[in-house]
Amino acid sequence: MKLRFLGGVGTVTGSRHLLSDDNHRLLVDCGMYQGVKNLRRRNWAPFPVEPGTINAVVLTHAHIDHSGYLPALVKNGFKGKIYCTNATHELCKVLLPDAGYLQEEDAKYAFRKGFSKHDHPEPLFTEKDAHEALKHFESVHYHETIEPVKGFEVTFTPAGHILGSSCVHVHHRGSDRTVVFSGDVGRQNDVIMRPPEPIQKADVLVCESTYGDRLHEDSDPDDELAEIISKTAARGGIVLMPAFAVGRAQTLLYLVQRLMAQHKIPKMPVYLNSPMAIRATEIFVRHHKEHRLDQAQCQLIDDNTEYVRTVDESIELNAKRYPCIIVSASGMASGGRVLHHLKTLLPNNRNSVVFAGFQAPGTRGDSLVNGAGEVKIHGEYWPVKAEIYNIGSLSAHGDYREILDWLSQGKLSPQKVYISHGESVASDEMRKRLRERFGWDTEVPDLFEEVDV
Repeated sequence: MKLRFLGGVGTVTGSRHLLSDDNHRLLVDCGMYQGVKNLRRRNWAPFPVEPGTINAVVLTHAHIDHSGYLPALVKNGFKGKIYCTNATHELCKVLLPDAGYLQEEDAKYAFRKGFSKHDHPEPLFTEKDAHEALKHFESVHYHETIEPVKGFEVTFTPAGHILGSSCVHVHHRGSDRTVVFSGDVGRQNDVIMRPPEPIQKADVLVCESTYGDRLHEDSDPDDELAEIISKTAARGGIVLMPAFAVGRAQTLLYLVQRLMAQHKIPKMPVYLNSPMAIRATEIFVRHHKEHRLDQAQCQLIDDNTEYVRTVDESIELNAKRYPCIIVSASGMASGGRVLHHLKTLLPNNRNSVVFAGFQAPGTRGDSLVNGAGEVKIHGEYWPVKAEIYNIGSLSAHGDYREILDWLSQGKLSPQKVYISHGESVASDEMRKRLRERFGWDTEVPDLFEEVDV
């Protein structure tokens, strides 16, 4: 059996891993690249292997950097099944069509404004392509073993990152070897998600390293948010929270409503301006047994948040000037409705923009949290006068200490560990830490490298 690293190497986006034997190919994750331009360009390159030769895909979770290339894969000839947990399937029904729609809208906007170098900019895939890809999906329960490809047995266990997120265990019957892909690993004490389930066995482990060189801030997100919101409201400003539609948006909404209920922040309107995040929140409520919040706590979010569904409602919201809280996608300010809010709010020093967690290099979020004086949005530069914050303690990724502690909870003794899904420095630091703590044979692979497992 061979393992080839087709993405998610030296970066936190574009996660793609290919397992194969002499007769079959199984793709684990099929993510889009996000962030700096030279990474985004990879989305437009031919897929590293012919899509029609891949027999099946399994997904660790629904985030676009792990699932977002699937419509293009199907469009370019993939004909097999795509397997994932029930919640991941439901979330992909929201995320993938939305991604296609946004790409179509961005292409139209670029054409109208003339800021693309192409005469007729085209989307990577359309909303229709996304719906075609969804016809290939099949849902699987946690701990259920399936055989998506002859000779490859796959099991999903909870990873604690977002709703439906999983570690993917692949047992190859021919070689009697088990490869485990961590996917994105959640926190031990997340506000909403339960901790990741320990891994008991792996001959080969592929482990993420988003925070391989850092620890999360040891701070109370409630106190940080309360101070930011209260200070901004006192000066008549608006608090904008760019948030991932799945996971982070629900966490922020819950924290805000809890702070209001505890009278730690003034009462004010709270808006969720992202059709994708609205639908994800509804899924989140339905799957409340998979996270820490009970139905009453979920209802608190639902009852006290005003959902902004239409474009006209979004335009109207963007014209508001009184204190309020706006949660809008995307979390790294790379696209979506949040860009229009940023153009309105950034130039005014009364306002605040609150990011929550990792900002990939090259994204607007990364530029803003690192002190940029202006940012480019829709072909124009906008001055940054609003206060910018990043609450690192709200990240949905475990830091290196949490991941090491998680790996020590099981009975693992892998013969080989490959480090993925991290910037180069973070991956190498994780490699060193795993070797020092456990004595494991650990390596950071190169992009497109193929190894025997």
